Amino acid sequence: MTWKNDFIKYAEQQAPDEACGLVAIVEGKEIFWPCKNIAEDQFEFFALDPEDWAECEDKGGEILGVVHSHPTGSSEPSDADRASSEYVGYPYHIYSIEHKSWNIVKPSGWKAPSLIGRRWVWGQQDCWTVICDWFKETKNIDIPYWKRPKSIKSFLNNPEFQHALPKLKFYKQETTDSLKKGDVLLMIGPKEKLSHVALYIGDQLILHHEANKLSCRELYDLSYIEATKEVYRYAA
Repeated sequence: MTWKNDFIKYAEQQAPDEACGLVAIVEGKEIFWPCKNIAEDQFEFFALDPEDWAECEDKGGEILGVVHSHPTGSSEPSDADRASSEYVGYPYHIYSIEHKSWNIVKPSGWKAPSLIGRRWVWGQQDCWTVICDWFKETKNIDIPYWKRPKSIKSFLNNPEFQHALPKLKFYKQETTDSLKKGDVLLMIGPKEKLSHVALYIGDQLILHHEANKLSCRELYDLSYIEATKEVYRYAA
């Protein structure tokens, strides 16, 4: 029995939620290593539990790839699948329960085609990467996707924006007033910490990407103004 057969059984048990895990070599055998799906909306998304990933590596597992199911629809990779594969650096195997078909996407340098309407993927399509991509598209400035913890949970325990932004040539402004297009707004996020950034794009609008939502433009209204605690401006 191959790891694919093992995964199919597991995916059918987890349906209608998305099932996920690792493809790994453990004790000389290529196997499916189950991982808990810790996404908030497990019907539409998946997020591997980093503790399950670490356990596989602790047991001497050689990670070959990630595998997850699409309970409905085809096995065609979504933009979120492509982004996730780029972020972790492993192939993503996808199994459609509805169509009983397989697909695979491999890291290839892929980037999301649009700033608006992206599905959220930690580290690859999130509040920071949409800002980096805006600078590249509008100003041809390369801002690094600075390395963060593997899991959003670890990041939220110790957000690093205040330390990372100056290293990336974004400098704190004296006030949160007098915004200019391209200013980065550091906001209160989950756990009442400065864990979310948005980009001021002029005309009282912001571009941002909140966790488990689509990236969007929104009015910089009172709720966002009150959440903004610091403003950073890029200086080459």
